[in-house]
Amino acid sequence: MNPTTQSRVAMIFKLAVLAGVIAFPVFGSAFYTEMVAKVLVLAIFAMSLDLLVGFTGLVSLGHAAYFGIAAYAVALATPKYDPANLWVVFPLAVLAAALAAFFIGLFVLRTKGIYFIMVTLAFAQMAYYIFHDTPLGGGSDGIYVNFKPDATIAGWTPFDLNEPLQLYYIVVLALVAVFAFLSLVLRSPFGRVLVGIRSNEHRMQSLGYATFRYKLAAFTLAGALAGVAGFLYAVLFGFVTPEYLSWHQSGNVLMMVILGGMGNLGGAVLGAFAFIGLQELFSDWTKHWQLLMGGVIVAAVLFMPGGLSALPRRILKVVNGERGNG
Repeated sequence: MNPTTQSRVAMIFKLAVLAGVIAFPVFGSAFYTEMVAKVLVLAIFAMSLDLLVGFTGLVSLGHAAYFGIAAYAVALATPKYDPANLWVVFPLAVLAAALAAFFIGLFVLRTKGIYFIMVTLAFAQMAYYIFHDTPLGGGSDGIYVNFKPDATIAGWTPFDLNEPLQLYYIVVLALVAVFAFLSLVLRSPFGRVLVGIRSNEHRMQSLGYATFRYKLAAFTLAGALAGVAGFLYAVLFGFVTPEYLSWHQSGNVLMMVILGGMGNLGGAVLGAFAFIGLQELFSDWTKHWQLLMGGVIVAAVLFMPGGLSALPRRILKVVNGERGNG
């Protein structure tokens, strides 16, 4: 199968998945519709991390910090007895996440390798304890978001986030928008420089690129997009806890990226669906579902180095090889 045909097949598959997601509320129950919405939000979160891990070569173990900071921004900006204005609280949440990523990036991007991983984790844990151990974040109990943001503009309400179906489609729209935006970014000269940095940073420096600035821009953008996911998660479930910033939340989203296939936006989405699906399945079997999930991740790394997104291509290679031998 030539590359053009592969691209067409991939596009048809993506459109089919999108059509299924759009049509799901018609056939699925309210419980499963909310679960799919949760997966879609986590898919946005996974794509934001894949920008760092898969395309820039920066393995972060503290990405949940920006997800949680945006969620807390929603909770803290929402009045106790009235809804917040969507057009104020949404940019506020994303900006808070982006600023946190920018200032943390100024420090962590001066390190490399294992030191980078550990410093990102350290900053995330600092953010976690700020919300866990102070009245600001409501302690371990977190904060409830009593009212979903109001989308009214000059007396006109284009949609109502209190309506589950409308909220679901806003999440779908956000996923499509983030996917399209990242696709454009990665096809741009900026995105090509990021891929070059992942491949050989020293060579990019020798060509005259200020790689630190490019990495800082990618780190900030990834934090902002994680903030989009954090905002949607807080609105969807109506509460925020420090666990949103915890190291295992960062680990979960990293496993989604690995499971789906690093350096592939569609793989990040697929990885989110696979991770949550397996989590639900294994948790029904045993309370020690994390052991089973760990086994799946190990198997994926050993036997599917390209993740789930690479499986169709590998299967086609095997089939074509057998035909050639035949």
